[in-house]
Amino acid sequence: MVKLKLLNTIAPAYFYAATVVTLALHFLLFMPIVFQNPDVTINHTKMVHVSIFLFFMGNALGNYIMTKRYPSESTKEMDIPVCSPDCPDRIDAHYLLNGRHFCKVCKKVILKRDHHCFFTGNCIGNRNMRYFIMFSIYTSCCCMYSLVIGVAYLTMEYSISFENPLTFLTLLPLSTGYFFLGLISGLQFFLVIMLYIWLGIGLVSVGFCCQQLLLVARGQTWCELQKGQLSESRGTWRTNLTDVFGSRWLLGLFLPVQTIEMVPGNWEVYHDHKHE
Repeated sequence: MVKLKLLNTIAPAYFYAATVVTLALHFLLFMPIVFQNPDVTINHTKMVHVSIFLFFMGNALGNYIMTKRYPSESTKEMDIPVCSPDCPDRIDAHYLLNGRHFCKVCKKVILKRDHHCFFTGNCIGNRNMRYFIMFSIYTSCCCMYSLVIGVAYLTMEYSISFENPLTFLTLLPLSTGYFFLGLISGLQFFLVIMLYIWLGIGLVSVGFCCQQLLLVARGQTWCELQKGQLSESRGTWRTNLTDVFGSRWLLGLFLPVQTIEMVPGNWEVYHDHKHE
C-alpha cells in the first residue's frame, strides 16, 4: 500500500514536470528556430502552429483538471471495507454491489469504478470517464505534435537527417554513447530523451483511449472485465456512449466543459434513476 500511495504522489508530479518542460521547449527553442522568418513582421505560420499547440495543451490540462474535480465517489457509503490479511497491495479495490467498488488508495467507495489513475490521483468512474478519455486523446495529440516539431528542430539545428526510418530507432543509443564520449551537448541529449518520452506517452495515451472507448461502448468497466462480469443491459452502444459523454458530447470534443446533465450535489440519485 505504501508503494501505491507513493506512486499516487510521484505520477502527478511527473505529469506537471513533463508539461512545464514541454511548454518551455516549444516556446524557447522549437518555435523560434523552426518557424523563424526575419523577412516578415508577422509570421502567420508560426501563429497557426502556436494556436494548434495551445489548443492541444489547453484541452489536455483542462480535461485533467476536470477529471480531478469530478470524482465518481459515493457519499452514501461511508463504511470502509476491511481488507483480508492475505490481500496483496497490488489488489487496489474491493468489488461491492451495483457497480460500486471500494478503492484502497482513495479509501472511498467509487461509483462505476473503472480503474485508479495515478496520474490524476483519483479513480476513474462514470462521472469523470468522459474527461479521462478526452485527457488521453489530447495528451496523445500534444505529445505527437511535440515529437514532430522536435524532430524538425533537430533537423534544422543539428543537421540530423530522418529520411532513413532507422535513424529514429538508433537515435537514443547512439546519442547516449556520443554524450558520454563528449561528442554532443547535454541539451541535444536531453532533447533526444524528450522525443522518446513524447512517443511513449503518446502511444500509451492512444492505447488507454481505445481501450476505454471500447469498454464504454459495451457498457462495461475495467473492474468488471477483470472479474469476468458483464454489465447489465443498457441498450445500444449509442446509449452507453451518451451515458458517459452526455447529450452535449460534441461541445466536449473541443472544450473541457461539463457535458453530462445531473442533479447538482446528488450524483447517486442521478446514477440510480438514469438506468431504472
